[in-house]
Amino acid sequence: MIERGHYGQFGGAYIPEILVATFDQLEAAFREAKDDPSFYREYETLMSRYSCRPTPITFAENLTRHFGGARIFIKREDFNHTGAHKANNAMGQGLLVKRMGKKRVIAETGAGQHGIATATMAAKFGFECTIYMGEVDVARQRPNVFWMERLGATVVPVRDGSRTLKDALNEAFRDWLANMDTTHYVLGTACGPHPFPELVTYFQAIVGREAREQMLRLENVLPKRVYACVGGGSNALGVFSGFLDDRSVELVGVEAAGHGLDSKQHATRLSSEDASIGVAQGYKTYFLQGPDGQMNETHSVAAGLDYVGVSPILAHYRETGRVRFEAATDREAVDALALTIKKEGIIPALESSHAFAQAFKEASSLDPSDAILINQSGRGDKDIFTIADAFDDPSWRNFIIDKAEAYRARS
Repeated sequence: MIERGHYGQFGGAYIPEILVATFDQLEAAFREAKDDPSFYREYETLMSRYSCRPTPITFAENLTRHFGGARIFIKREDFNHTGAHKANNAMGQGLLVKRMGKKRVIAETGAGQHGIATATMAAKFGFECTIYMGEVDVARQRPNVFWMERLGATVVPVRDGSRTLKDALNEAFRDWLANMDTTHYVLGTACGPHPFPELVTYFQAIVGREAREQMLRLENVLPKRVYACVGGGSNALGVFSGFLDDRSVELVGVEAAGHGLDSKQHATRLSSEDASIGVAQGYKTYFLQGPDGQMNETHSVAAGLDYVGVSPILAHYRETGRVRFEAATDREAVDALALTIKKEGIIPALESSHAFAQAFKEASSLDPSDAILINQSGRGDKDIFTIADAFDDPSWRNFIIDKAEAYRARS
């Protein structure tokens, strides 16, 4: 066992001896790439020509008028190719895989956006690709599974444990352990053993750098607050990275309160007292776990927010007070989604809707001279089945019934 890559008391690399050489190789490739200016130029060129970077910032004029407080701006990561910020990390790691000379990639995914981004990267670069996904997430994110398979990936449903993201992550590590000579594990968020938290944050930081420059260009002022949803933490760390040195900017991470904090059916690790510090899946952070260290089951309407742990970097920012953590319930997120659709014609992902919900709670208490920025991590069309259920939409229900009957008639 080795221990390194700490953020305060969090992080590290608690890995079996057999994986040490693989992690050493990955860290060496990452350090070499970071020290090579041509690597980041290649990354920026790829993202600008393939993934619509820089993504724009939208002034939410109607929402601002509705709440009557701070001016609301939205960083539009939904414009990325594949529909979410996940493309930033997947494409960056794809370039690293090329440098390392490996030919196969694996990944885990919850909401499916990281799976699609990885499958897309593999198709573009010609890698073999396997995606691990909890059986529960396979069912609620079927459209994303469809696209991953069409992109050439093999999607493996994981039936262990709660059949969600943490179980998919365990299965991906087992695969990597057996195939480390030929395979790179494209970890999807800023969690896991060192160097993954640093590596994923490095690629996602492009969001925050852009956002800071764009706010100054648009408004000649930095936002008073920046809001981002928090699952594993890649989206939040991406946008927060641009403002960490700006002490006038308050950074607000929003976790999934699910059915409510009192229900215990939630996924809050940093905004409630239900999580505790532990070591699991190769790193040290806050986990939702029992007294014996067994992971608890989590719940969120957003598949990308129900991970049982959280980035060790965010855990450190909580201890140092640099980031404030809040939580929004399923109902609050769905209501924020509905309002954003109605007022702005923008469809945020359910994950992003948690950040919108918290911003909406606070916007009216700020001065109209203030600006706030919400990071829209992805677009909501991937969530159409869940959202239609939440809205109890009768037309959609009848469409699904008719479609099912048509399939039965053909079989």
